[in-house]
Amino acid sequence: MRHGGQILIDQLKIQGVERVFCIPGESYLPALDGLYGSGIETVVGRQEGGVAMMAEASGKLTGRPGVAFVTRGPGATNASAGIHIAFQDSTPMVLFIGQVDSSQRDREAFQEVDYKKMFTPLAKWVAEIDKTERIPEYVSRAFSVAVSGRPGPVILSLPEDILFAKSNVIDAPKIKPLRQMVSEIDVKEIITKLKNASNPFIIVGGSGWSLEASKNLGKFAKSLGIPVGTSFRCQDYLNNYHPNYVGDVGIGINPELLKRIKMADCILVLNARLGEMTTGGYSMFDIPKTKQYLIHIHPDPNELGSVYQPDIGLVCNSADFIQKAAEISKDSQRKPPIKERKSYEAWQKIITTPGDVKMEIVIKELSETISEKTIITNGAGNYNGWLHRYFKYRGWRTQVGSTSGSMGYGLPAAVAAKLMYPNNEVICLSGDGCFQMTMQEFGTACQYGLNIIVIISNNSIYGTIRMHQEREFPGRPSGTSMLNPNFADLAKSYGGYGEVVLKTNQFLNALERAREANKPAILDLRTDPKAITPQTLE
Repeated sequence: MRHGGQILIDQLKIQGVERVFCIPGESYLPALDGLYGSGIETVVGRQEGGVAMMAEASGKLTGRPGVAFVTRGPGATNASAGIHIAFQDSTPMVLFIGQVDSSQRDREAFQEVDYKKMFTPLAKWVAEIDKTERIPEYVSRAFSVAVSGRPGPVILSLPEDILFAKSNVIDAPKIKPLRQMVSEIDVKEIITKLKNASNPFIIVGGSGWSLEASKNLGKFAKSLGIPVGTSFRCQDYLNNYHPNYVGDVGIGINPELLKRIKMADCILVLNARLGEMTTGGYSMFDIPKTKQYLIHIHPDPNELGSVYQPDIGLVCNSADFIQKAAEISKDSQRKPPIKERKSYEAWQKIITTPGDVKMEIVIKELSETISEKTIITNGAGNYNGWLHRYFKYRGWRTQVGSTSGSMGYGLPAAVAAKLMYPNNEVICLSGDGCFQMTMQEFGTACQYGLNIIVIISNNSIYGTIRMHQEREFPGRPSGTSMLNPNFADLAKSYGGYGEVVLKTNQFLNALERAREANKPAILDLRTDPKAITPQTLE
């Protein structure tokens, strides 16, 4: 006989969970008891939003469900920020939420929330376990749903009495992810369409990729000589030094790249959703039928034709498609897209922006000096414009950002990345506003000895909103200024390393000192509020 909490944790072990993120709560005490001595690492964060983001980043890095535990009511509402990211980013994740005793349901008991109503728009599946003996069934289904089709978050609510009750239920076996097959006939048809096209283009994104898929993409694109653009915050899906990589198809797109895509006569979309960010606010293509011959491959049939009607819609994981496509086309030898590649290189030429700390040079220097295994995490804000434009990714899954545009994501993601890959350098790029959304998680990094380096672009404004204000209501800034702490001193107060950078030429030496400190570090870069975007001329 085991109590429900122990049964639950035993299921996680069977599903291969090695680490969970949590904020402890009295609503799921038996689950915390089950974690004791379980061999599953329990990482305690500072706020449920940060914890949920850590779990999401873990799922993004591994392709397996990231797992988080939060308490009922306020814990669940705080965690919703991470659930929204997991949903929009198609990341497998399972969130367990404590719930009031079943006998008190529907009385608005202390911190009671109907999680089905709350989370249904944000998750693939939301359920409340109603019997202790059904825990294995629910957990098994949760993990299956999280990774099947288009991956995403699943919510399981845990009533207190269900966790405390005992049962001798049999454990469920480890799930076997559903397989989506792709036929050689379909692959050959698509290759023929691309070969016969005069101006083809590939857009890649979404989840469900791997290092092997990234390599196969490079082989396939090279064989057919097709330029490849990556969707928003998927720039690491193909080595940026690959001759067929021509830039990112997202916010602040290279105008020449945009023209090239619009001029294409055949477009192959691999796992990307063709959402607002990738299509420039749905302005890149005609709706619902594109002028270009559209081949859309995605694991979720509901995604195909949701906005744009494909000429060929193939329901499968693009990693499976690209494996077959690379093999079938390996003997083809076509010239690389020289013109598009030159345009990409030209787009990376430095444009000088105001201030003594110039982010364009900082990012260039960062890109040129770090290892290809260094993981870069980031949240939301205009500071990302320099990262997206000037940084070149060389290794698969070294870019960890939220496509949902959630502020505060970079720091929790860096914590998760360093836990996952302790021997890799992990650098979080953040704005001052973005960092302060979750800056308490720097304490989590210090507690667990995670030597991440946080680089903060500190200009004392919400830069993205200020940029929009100056465009729509010039000279009338409102609600976009903020008073910041000394972030370097904040790092020191946690026992970490902190340094203020006032000049561009101080950056590399400061970065090296942060590395040598061998502790979590913050570099506080004092940037000019006039440098709102990479296009701002001095």
